[in-house]
Amino acid sequence: MKQTTISASEFKAKCLRLLDEIAEQGNTVVVTKRGRPIAKVSPVSADRKQLRGTWKNIIEGDEDIVYFDTAGDWEALQ
Repeated sequence: MKQTTISASEFKAKCLRLLDEIAEQGNTVVVTKRGRPIAKVSPVSADRKQLRGTWKNIIEGDEDIVYFDTAGDWEALQ
């Protein structure tokens, strides 16, 4: 992965071509204004897999995990 530094005016002139290169090659572009870096343009990472439903049809539970009775686990004080 290559990092390139360009001025804001050059980025403005070549923006669409640079975005295509970033998407295809995975390069990163640092945009400068008056020699100071102001922005970094890099490719978006792959979408994260949604965790909801990951364990569906893999594990089974006989008990209700939200409402459960713990009364038998405690000794009453008298």
